[in-house]
Amino acid sequence: MHHRTLSAACVAAALATIGPLSAQAPAPQDQPLFRAGSRVEVPVYATVIDSSGRLVPGLERADFSVSDNGVPMELTTFSNASQPFTAVVMMDTSASMTNNLELLNLAAEQFLIRLLPVDRAQVGAFNDKIQLSGRFTANRDDLIDALDDLQFGNPTRLNDAIDTSLTALEKIDGRRVVLIFTDGEDTASKVGFKTVLERARDEEVMVYSIGLESEYHNGARMQRTRPSRDLRKIADETGGGYFELKKSAELAPTFTRVAQELRSQYLLGFAPLTLDGKLHKLDVRVRQGHTVRARKSYLAVPDRNTTSEKQK
Repeated sequence: MHHRTLSAACVAAALATIGPLSAQAPAPQDQPLFRAGSRVEVPVYATVIDSSGRLVPGLERADFSVSDNGVPMELTTFSNASQPFTAVVMMDTSASMTNNLELLNLAAEQFLIRLLPVDRAQVGAFNDKIQLSGRFTANRDDLIDALDDLQFGNPTRLNDAIDTSLTALEKIDGRRVVLIFTDGEDTASKVGFKTVLERARDEEVMVYSIGLESEYHNGARMQRTRPSRDLRKIADETGGGYFELKKSAELAPTFTRVAQELRSQYLLGFAPLTLDGKLHKLDVRVRQGHTVRARKSYLAVPDRNTTSEKQK
């Protein structure tokens, strides 16, 4: 995916094309064949946008092609219905965000209020420490209340925050998402970026990243932050999206856009030809005129998770 600077007007226009949210279940003939702890199918979630950045609904199975290490695969599952997910919403509350924390919380609310009863989430914050609200829940009011308990600090432990989010999702079955927000570079993590990138890729967690250029006073002069370039890399590899913002006013429409994308993705599934324990390259394509975002690889092992936690 090519990263882009997003304006609030552009996001609003994109949202207007999608229509109301849907909790529709997959049609019986397209029920996913995925089983916890097995590799009946490889699931691939695809986001399709047109040349104007608008989400494209209504595509059919024949509009997509998927190859595994260059070999075209037959799609054994296809669904354009909304799929449930479990998400960690992890936000940078370091010192440079002090003036924007209220706007950030309001933006996160825009994501949380769009959760459906089948979805679950936790909220968290990172600075010199990492916080999580404690449990996955579908209760939007509890999640919004938890935003007020998140604290702020000084350094930015971006990689550690992603790593903690992945650990929280480790025993969760089904579609798993990390929505990470920051306005700067990692400054204090114990875990390296390569480690969290490989972990998200191999554990099949989709990472959405939002980066903000912000201004703050460091005690001596005004400084302008620049979000980490790693945000785009991990979103690109895992099939999420990367949004780079210039103004804090763009936060709310961007969090809204992420929720809409998760509700509008296509589910593609294929039976792997071999489980050789190696990393396989995925290539997902859609008919001419549209752009598709999907994860770029999967680890060809029998078990994705050794255990699973059922949705509550």
